[in-house]
Amino acid sequence: MAQAGTRIGGLARLRAGWDQITVYLPVILIGLLALGTYWLARNTPVLSTAQERAAPTHDPDSIMRGFSIKTFDAAGRLKTEVYGTEARHYPDTDTLEIDQPRIRSFGEGGAVTVATAAKGISNGDGSEVQLLGHAVVTREASQDARGQARPRLEVRSEFLQVFLDTERVTTRKPVEIQRGQDLLSADGMDFDNITQVLELQGRVHGLLQPKAP
Repeated sequence: MAQAGTRIGGLARLRAGWDQITVYLPVILIGLLALGTYWLARNTPVLSTAQERAAPTHDPDSIMRGFSIKTFDAAGRLKTEVYGTEARHYPDTDTLEIDQPRIRSFGEGGAVTVATAAKGISNGDGSEVQLLGHAVVTREASQDARGQARPRLEVRSEFLQVFLDTERVTTRKPVEIQRGQDLLSADGMDFDNITQVLELQGRVHGLLQPKAP
């Protein structure tokens, strides 16, 4: 076990054991959520001119139930699937709420990433996304472009917030990050994809398994 701000040797081991995590977090959270929620936000039905003049109330102006949306790349390959039991657009806050979102992303080499939560909330232009309640993001074990094995990676928290314009993923709730048999936990997380800095806040603990010879 290692605790933030204490043993330098322990922190060095954590950094060495988790040096690849900053490569995977933006793929899992930023790219995945951008593809799914941005499409939903942009394709929400638009109010008529007469309705737009009316004072907005916190009532949905459009509802989708039992929906499934797929996105494809330029070559026609499936990139993302977005499922939800219900989605509601609120004109007064210009937000889109999704119940029981399940988002699957298909990366290079067949790697599959899945994000689930009790609720997802996106602002009007899709630049800010929140996952609330049992948020779990999982990337199954796979191989990278060089054929090297990438262990299974899972991020768990009650709340994850993604800022797409600034490429940041944050939470002020306890978070667990598991990579293979290794585990990190903290009271909060701030990941900056531009600077490639992962900051774990509060009480930070790590459990690293020895590598096979």
